[in-house]
Amino acid sequence: MADTSLKYHEFKDGIWIRCNSRGCFMNSPALKGIAEKYLEHGGTHVVVDLELCSGVDSTFMGTLAGLARRCMGAGGSLEVAGATERTRGAMEGLGLDMLIEIDSPNAPWQEDIEARRAVLTRDEAQSAVNEEPLNEMQRTRHVLEAHNTLRSMNSRNDAAFGYVCETLQEDLMRHEKDYGDEG
Repeated sequence: MADTSLKYHEFKDGIWIRCNSRGCFMNSPALKGIAEKYLEHGGTHVVVDLELCSGVDSTFMGTLAGLARRCMGAGGSLEVAGATERTRGAMEGLGLDMLIEIDSPNAPWQEDIEARRAVLTRDEAQSAVNEEPLNEMQRTRHVLEAHNTLRSMNSRNDAAFGYVCETLQEDLMRHEKDYGDEG
């Protein structure tokens, strides 16, 4: 099933992923899948375009942070283009600006940003494809991973998301005890 909230295209200098709706726990697994597939094939530079994004939740931001670390480990980077003031404030409030360039005026893609965005409105852009929707345990693991990434960034995030992570971990353990490992 195609997730039309995310469109992407690989350019010669990296992959451009455009979020056309809210960046949230529902489309962040697709974001992660697109970027990880690109990185597994030797890519190093990811740009996430949030110009049309109505907002981001903590799972989406944790996914961005995890991907930024992965890009850095490959000698590259993750950048954000088109962040609204509200979205920028949310990302900076969690410390993502320490890992991610947000609307860098010196980014090479600034020169042709509109041309890149135009490609993503044409047929050559690909929509994210969820080969199989995540089951409840997989979704919980994804959300837990994203929040643990945020927790590891600074003590303020650790305090803010500690209870969330503990609750998610308890849910996973209870589910595994009752039903076994489904994912």
